[in-house]
Amino acid sequence: MLHQIMDFISSIASSLVDGLGLVGIFIGMVIESACIPLPSEVIMLTGGFLVHQGKFPLWELVAVGTLGNIIGSIIVFWIGKTGARTLLEKYGKYLLINRKHLAQAESWFHNYGERAVLISRVLPFVRTFISLPAGISGMNFYKFLIYTTIGCLPWNLGLAYAGYQLGANWAIAEKLIHPVTYAVIAILAVLLIVYVWKAFRKKSKNRDNSKEI
Repeated sequence: MLHQIMDFISSIASSLVDGLGLVGIFIGMVIESACIPLPSEVIMLTGGFLVHQGKFPLWELVAVGTLGNIIGSIIVFWIGKTGARTLLEKYGKYLLINRKHLAQAESWFHNYGERAVLISRVLPFVRTFISLPAGISGMNFYKFLIYTTIGCLPWNLGLAYAGYQLGANWAIAEKLIHPVTYAVIAILAVLLIVYVWKAFRKKSKNRDNSKEI
């Protein structure tokens, strides 16, 4: 099921690039960085194939892809910094998130946020969503921008160059990346389950303690 969904989304990304070229690449990378899992792997690999065909130079592809990443990331960062935090403070309890959790996230990002943003930019799936918690936690915007740019460049350059070298066989690289993507999703799912389980357990324990009193 997950594989079929990924293939469907990948076909959308590929069609976007094939139809609009650099404009499609920019739009796709903005979307990919705006918490919508449109795979940058497909976008940049397809773009690399177009470079192989002589449609535009490699540096333009990398520049446009990175600019799209930056724009999308900034949009989501400011959504997290302004509206999302307010909503979580008000309605977070329905998602088992309270002010203490937000304070802990803010403290964690203060200590490790720069590395988290940098590393996440070269991880499939995670890179799509990291901007939102960075904004919610109140990370310094200029540091966020710098580390986002630094992290996006090698990812985009690597994919673009792979697509260029592989030419019409660019899909081989995408298939190699898929297992890594599935592994990352599985790890995040396990962490989410553990978090929910602990939250329910703590809530149940507090309820029992209040009854005893």
